[in-house]
Amino acid sequence: MTENGGQWERELVTRLAGTALKEQRRARQWGIFFKLLTFAYITFLLVMFVDWEGRADMASGKKHTAMVELNGTIAPGSDASAEKVVAALQAAFKDKNTQGVVLRINSPGGSPVQSQTIYDEMRRLRHKYPQVPLYAVVEDICASGGYFVAAGADRIYVGKASIIGSIGVLMNGFGFTGLMDKLGVERRLITAGKNKGMLDPFSPVDESDVKYAREMVDDIHQQFIAVVREGRGQRLKETPDMFSGLIWTGQKSVELGLADGIGSLESVARDVVKAEDIVDYTQKENIAEKVARRFGAAAATAVMEFALRYSAGIR
Repeated sequence: MTENGGQWERELVTRLAGTALKEQRRARQWGIFFKLLTFAYITFLLVMFVDWEGRADMASGKKHTAMVELNGTIAPGSDASAEKVVAALQAAFKDKNTQGVVLRINSPGGSPVQSQTIYDEMRRLRHKYPQVPLYAVVEDICASGGYFVAAGADRIYVGKASIIGSIGVLMNGFGFTGLMDKLGVERRLITAGKNKGMLDPFSPVDESDVKYAREMVDDIHQQFIAVVREGRGQRLKETPDMFSGLIWTGQKSVELGLADGIGSLESVARDVVKAEDIVDYTQKENIAEKVARRFGAAAATAVMEFALRYSAGIR
């Protein structure tokens, strides 16, 4: 056998060995991929079964107090968004076994538009279901937009040390003109429409802009005041600083007529609604959705890694 012939055989064996190794890697990767898919499918079925059992318990047909959480900043896309809170309230009122609805609030406020939407729906539902009372129960804080919403309830119950009030509106921002001067930075702002750059933080303050913004904030403030007066009616003991943005303890808020009494979710369900069993109607991401979202992200990463390896020639 010649030397060239031996070299050719060695190269052939090397190629064959490399090809076999790549095939093994490919088979192993596809095996992992299909195992992940199988695991995902089984997990999804199990989680859906557990979640279905939970929903079945909620619809067991027993008389109960319906509870809806409003927790955190009231804003689009948040757990305290109008979309989620309104949907939960609608479901709570619609249930024929609901003896009363409690909106449990722990919120510093947020969007006046979202707050108004929730308030309006609370009033509409009370009119549609006159036999079902609606109460607000405050935990730590119910301020600004949180109190805007609470004013739509038949009664408001608070903790003695709860923070209540802040009936006001604010618009804030920053100004960087002094810093820009020190750094030698020049602002070049081009607008179509003389007010398009209103309150631009990189431009000097324009008093006409401030005046306009103040008028807008005052208008929203008057809307807030009107809602509080409408919701609280004759119970409200107005003082000169009631609508100034001040906050009070829960105990003081009862004295001012901003709240009706001291109470918790459990005490209101037991002593006011007379239905101790509490069912949570809050619109939350269920277990199936959480697992699907988290597993989906992990699966996407695995698939992407698999595709990258495959395209890179690890076959």
